[in-house]
Amino acid sequence: MATQEELHQALVDIGRANPEGHQGASTYLKLLDYSVLQQCIHCGMCLPTCPTYDETKLERNSPRGRIALMRKIADGRLEITQAFGQELYFCLGCLTCETVCPAGVRYGEMFEHARADIEQVGVLRNPVRNFVRAITLRWIFTRPQALRIAGRLIWLYQASGLEFIVRKLKLTRLLPARLRALEPLMPRVQRYFSDALIRPIETPPNQKYRVGLLTGCVQDLAFSQVNRDTADVLLANGCEVVTPPAQFCCGSIHAHNGELELAKQMARRNLEGFDLERLDALITNAAGCGSHLKNYAHLLQDDPAFAKRAKQWSKKVRDIHEWLAEIGIRAPTTSLRQTVTYHEACHLCHGQKITRQPRQVLRAIPGLELVELPESTWCCGSAGVYNITQPEMSQKLLQRKMANIGTTGAQIVASANPGCSAQLEAAVRDSTLNVKILHPISLLAQAYRKGDAQG
Repeated sequence: MATQEELHQALVDIGRANPEGHQGASTYLKLLDYSVLQQCIHCGMCLPTCPTYDETKLERNSPRGRIALMRKIADGRLEITQAFGQELYFCLGCLTCETVCPAGVRYGEMFEHARADIEQVGVLRNPVRNFVRAITLRWIFTRPQALRIAGRLIWLYQASGLEFIVRKLKLTRLLPARLRALEPLMPRVQRYFSDALIRPIETPPNQKYRVGLLTGCVQDLAFSQVNRDTADVLLANGCEVVTPPAQFCCGSIHAHNGELELAKQMARRNLEGFDLERLDALITNAAGCGSHLKNYAHLLQDDPAFAKRAKQWSKKVRDIHEWLAEIGIRAPTTSLRQTVTYHEACHLCHGQKITRQPRQVLRAIPGLELVELPESTWCCGSAGVYNITQPEMSQKLLQRKMANIGTTGAQIVASANPGCSAQLEAAVRDSTLNVKILHPISLLAQAYRKGDAQG
C-alpha cells in the first residue's frame, strides 16, 4: 500500500506541473458543500477495488489520492495544472470506490466537478482536442438530427461494404495511430432508429401501468433493437409504452467530461419531453444513462424553473430490470436452452446499486443457465469515451474481462449498457471466443416471442 510520503510527493509533482502553461484556481470544486470533500477517512478500502490503482500501485491513481488532490485544490493550496487534468482523465469514473466506501464518499460528484474545473481552466486544451470536443460534445450530442446523420454515415460505411474493403486492403494504415487503434472499436450501427421500430404510444390489452421509454443516443444508433425489445417486454408485463421520437441525449457524456452546464441544458430538454403527471415510471435500459438520469434532481436543484420537475423526474426513473422486479416479472411460457454469464455495467451495479434485478430477469427465463462471471463488477474499460482517451489502459481492462468470460463456457454474455456491449463486441470479433453479447431484456423478449409463436 502507498505511503503518506508517496502521496505527498504526488501532491508536490501536481503542484509544480505545467509552470508555463494554463493553470488556475477552482470554481466548481469550491461550489461543493465542503462536507462532500471531507467525507474521505483515508482508510484505503477503495485501493484494491480501483482498476487504475490495481494496475499502477500509485497513490495518485487511487480514489483516496485523487480526493486528496481535489481537496487541496478546493482549499486553494494547489493550482489546477495539466498534471491534475491528466490524472482526473486517467480515472475511469467507474464508482467502484463508492460501493466499498464505509464513509459513503460521493466520489462521482467530486469527479464531475473536478473535470468541470479542468475544462474551465483549460489545462488540457490543444487544437485537435478542442475541435473534437466542439464537434462531438457541443454539436453532435446536443442535436438529435446531427447524431442521426453521423450514425447514418457510419451505417453506410459499414453496410455498403466499404468498411470490408478498407480493412481488406489495410487502408487503415494510412490513418493516424490513434484513429487506427479506434477504428476496430466502432460499434455496428443499425439500419433503423428507435422511432422507426416503436410507435409513439403502444398499449397492451391488459394495461396496468403507463410508462415513458427513454431511447438514449448510442443505444438508439447501435442498439435500437434493444429499445424494441424493451418496449415488447413492457407490453408483455401490462405497461402502456409512451416513446417520444428523436429524444435528446441524457447529458451523461457531458457531465462526465467536464461540461456540467451543457449537462444541465440536456436535462432541461428531456424534462420538457415527457408528461410526468401521466406516467407511472420513466424506463431506461442503459446503465450509464440511468445513473445520470436519476441525478437530475441534484443536477438542477438550484434551478428555480426546473428544480421541482427534476425532483419528480428522478423519483420516477427506473432501470428496466428494477421496474420489472418492482411490478413482478411475467414468466415466459417457453424455454431458451442456452448458457449465459452476466457482466455488470459499472453505472448499474456501482452507480445505481442494481445487481440482483438483472439476475432475477435472467433466472425468470426457463431453460437459461446463468453462470456467474469472475470479477463481474470489474470495469471492462469502456467507461464512456475512456477507450478513446485512454486506449492502453482500456485494452488492459478489456483483456482481463475477456479472460474471465473465457472461463465461464457461456454462449452469451448479458450486458445492460451500450458502451460495455460495443466494447465487448469489438473484443469478441478479435478473439476465438464463440459468444454473443446481448442485453438481458433482449433474452427475455426472445422468450416471450417464442412463446407467442408457439401459442
